Amino acid sequence: MTLLEELKSLLQKDERLYTDGELLRNKIIELGLKYDKDLIKLLLSKKKIKDHFFEEIDNTLIFNTEKFMKFVENKEFLPDSYTAFKNRIGLTVNKKYIATSNEVILSWPYRDCILEGGQEKNEEKRKEIFHNEILAPDEIDRLLDPKVFTNFKRINAKGKHKLSNISLDDNFILKGNNLLVLYSLRKRYANKIKLIYIDPPYNTGGSQETFTYNNYFNHSTWLTFMKNRLTVARDLLREDGFIVIAIDHHELFYLGTLTDEIFGRNNRIGVVTVVHKPEGRNQEKFFGTSTEYMLVYAKNIDRAEFNKVILHDELKKRFDKLDGKGRYRLKNFIRLTDGKYSLRESKPHFYYPIYISKDLNDFDLDKKDNYYEVFPITDRGVERTWKTTKETFLELVKKGSVEAKKENGNIVLYEKLREEQVIKTHWIKKKYHGYHYGTKLLEEILGRKEFSYPKSLYLIIDTLKLMTSGDDLILDFFAGSGTAGHAILELNKEDGGNRKFILVEQLEEHIKVCNERIQKVMQNLRKQKTLLNSNKEIEADYVYCELMEFNEKFVQMIKKAKDSKEILDIWEEMKNQAFLSYRTDSRLFDTNIKRFKELSTDQQRKLLIDCLDFNNLYVNYSEIEDIQYEICEEDIELNKKFYDEN
Repeated sequence: MTLLEELKSLLQKDERLYTDGELLRNKIIELGLKYDKDLIKLLLSKKKIKDHFFEEIDNTLIFNTEKFMKFVENKEFLPDSYTAFKNRIGLTVNKKYIATSNEVILSWPYRDCILEGGQEKNEEKRKEIFHNEILAPDEIDRLLDPKVFTNFKRINAKGKHKLSNISLDDNFILKGNNLLVLYSLRKRYANKIKLIYIDPPYNTGGSQETFTYNNYFNHSTWLTFMKNRLTVARDLLREDGFIVIAIDHHELFYLGTLTDEIFGRNNRIGVVTVVHKPEGRNQEKFFGTSTEYMLVYAKNIDRAEFNKVILHDELKKRFDKLDGKGRYRLKNFIRLTDGKYSLRESKPHFYYPIYISKDLNDFDLDKKDNYYEVFPITDRGVERTWKTTKETFLELVKKGSVEAKKENGNIVLYEKLREEQVIKTHWIKKKYHGYHYGTKLLEEILGRKEFSYPKSLYLIIDTLKLMTSGDDLILDFFAGSGTAGHAILELNKEDGGNRKFILVEQLEEHIKVCNERIQKVMQNLRKQKTLLNSNKEIEADYVYCELMEFNEKFVQMIKKAKDSKEILDIWEEMKNQAFLSYRTDSRLFDTNIKRFKELSTDQQRKLLIDCLDFNNLYVNYSEIEDIQYEICEEDIELNKKFYDEN
């Protein structure tokens, strides 16, 4: 019996790993990574298996997890299984599928670069040096547990206010590592988000202007970074929810493969091409790029529905009438096109009388006294047909989609056509121009230039129109300058909706812009309502809070340290206050302090950051009442309300 056959036969003895005549690959991997006691015992029970997957070191058997995982993940292990078929096409790094990887890319890909020794400011366009923390599964303990939030404020058009309550009806701007915020949100917001819109770093490989995300990110690292976040993001979506991801051509195909794996290829609604710079970039060697893309997925395509809306401005003007159901236009109910095929003799069953009451409000197919009898005859006396059969006409009447008018002494019957447009996959409106309706618009709001390449406000508004309504909840975990929040407030003003936003951002500079922008938008909306002499002002607000830092504060201190002396001062503080990695021996570190001083400043920073336990960058919610964190009673109560545990 081969090793493969023997392993399969052995694993079938564990009922957790075998069902409906098939081994469960994912369960085997899960238990292997957890060093499950019963699985280990099972593997040790066969000599051939034990000799292959275990190593003896100082009379102790060590389970070679990596070797076991590679064997189980190989397509030969379960060649006919659904899992093997699904994984046959997928993105891989070092012969491992990214979709099955348990690595976590923790750091945010932004310009927190550290200058090399002697590097001048004008040399910063070269590849940045930045710390990119990649955590293997055995390094992850409580990293993804819900976290404590702090520094709560309620902010509206008038300023900042003390917060006393939190509910699902609140808007939020949350500061902190977006992966950890997403896992914190999952505790309360799982299956509650209608739309996730994100504009992640494009990973173009080229330098951009200052104050933007780092766009040079190792390809496989970028994919894992995205996979980590998209996997938990899917849990937040409602069954009828959507996710929209902005991207350009550099990572389009790879991201598409990844999102097919996470959301399901069958749930891919489309790839929208957006003309965001119609004049094209004029400094490119080949094509002058004028477009970028939106990947659009449903969580469950059988449950998802687009709203019936018109995004084309000129077409929208044709819907010039309004009733309780919204905007509409009228179209003659007589079929006036199709030539001879719409004449009475061609379709006699579409030619029938309709009876209309004298007040023009009631319609019937049965003859009634004092009702007008109306046939599909034109004002020139041509006998044509109605647009529908009798049965469909009655359905239109029930829906309130029929209207009659008296014109030139005749009764004319109309169908009400509601706002609706075939939404195409090329979006070409002038208002999608990124510079004019993104960058310049933001400059006008702030009164200064301080942010590179925000999305067009109107691009996001149209996306929201198509996929959200009423009191839907929208999430953007790459919030940047807050364009998504701005768009939600503007659209609520336009259609009377009560949509809510959750914006997540990590950079201090971005958070400042985001807060300032949203507050100024709220002020402007309030003024607009007042100018309309309405007794009811537009009142909008949001809750601002931050992940409570622990080891993260040391990370930031290290990155900002100017020299070796400052770095060593931080080390002394870390020894007394920080959670150090299990790999760090502070005594050994101090013993070799001379060699540490001989390293470059950047190497010292990197080494010191590696000494920290990344499971404790922020305070875990489970430890909110631990006195060592000195969390005030007010924050404790607000966190309980945030997590709905009061």
